[in-house]
Amino acid sequence: MKIKEGFTLRTLCGEHIVVGEGLSQVNFNKIISLNESAAWLWERVLGKEFSEDTLAGLLLEKYDVPEDIARADAAKLLAQWKEQGIVA
Repeated sequence: MKIKEGFTLRTLCGEHIVVGEGLSQVNFNKIISLNESAAWLWERVLGKEFSEDTLAGLLLEKYDVPEDIARADAAKLLAQWKEQGIVA
């Protein structure tokens, strides 16, 4: 899996949002907002192939959380990114 080209993470007024670069990407009906952890993960995997396991591993490296929580959070985040069409 990889973040689709044309999407960029921006910080606006302290909020992390993903925006599409170019008119074909624009959908003003939905703004993709990321929390601090999701934005951190985005920056780590941008331009790279990754999987749910990759995301969980990164969470385990950064945060002191049980593995099952990291895996559940990674699965939820990746499902959201897939639903929003920002990964392929």
